[in-house]
Amino acid sequence: MNIAIDSGNTTIKAGFFEGALLKEKFVFSSADELSSLLKKTSIENLIASSVTESIESAIASLHVNGKKIFLTPELFLPIRNLYATPATLGVDRIAAACGAWLLYPDQASLVIDMGTCINYEFVNEKGEYLGGAISPGVRMRFASMHQFTVKLPTAEPGEVPSLIGKSTLECLQSGVMNGIFEEIKGMINRYQQEHPLIKVILCGGDAHFFEKHLNPSIFVAPELVLVGLNSILLNNVKS
Repeated sequence: MNIAIDSGNTTIKAGFFEGALLKEKFVFSSADELSSLLKKTSIENLIASSVTESIESAIASLHVNGKKIFLTPELFLPIRNLYATPATLGVDRIAAACGAWLLYPDQASLVIDMGTCINYEFVNEKGEYLGGAISPGVRMRFASMHQFTVKLPTAEPGEVPSLIGKSTLECLQSGVMNGIFEEIKGMINRYQQEHPLIKVILCGGDAHFFEKHLNPSIFVAPELVLVGLNSILLNNVKS
């Protein structure tokens, strides 16, 4: 069994793969929970991606039969990384781009990963990762309005609401949720103008708020980062 681990800012995901097939997924709130499960598991190969250092010690102590890999920009990737500053590129962004190429080989694709931040990742039809964009995520926008003002309350995300808010809370929700919705549509439109046949993939923890409001042709892939990590692992096991 190959294991792919995606440690984000809020949760840790682990995917159990047989070849390219995702057999099972687990979500943890701490490195201790992750370690407890993996110590009971026979692991052939493992790849870990982390935007923090929270899982490094837990992974380092694990026994694997084959390779144990921490994702870095220097690893052998299934795509060509043409990012101008690869040392600063988030490992979750690399994995999402690789996942997109696995789903749509030989086609241009745009990944919209809706986590703590909203990451836009572009891979062209040659399998070249060129970069994208980063903007504040749903909860970050709500938190910042509360933190940087005196009287605005804390608001929570939900379904995309009516355009016109009729209370301060509704106005906050409309501004954030409708604002992000229009941002996503606008970004997709601009990419489509330059690449008419581009494939658009939506993923991340907050994707469910928006997926049913977007064009049906947009593919929703909740486990794209895990799938991308596994594709990187398979490339490095073969190399």
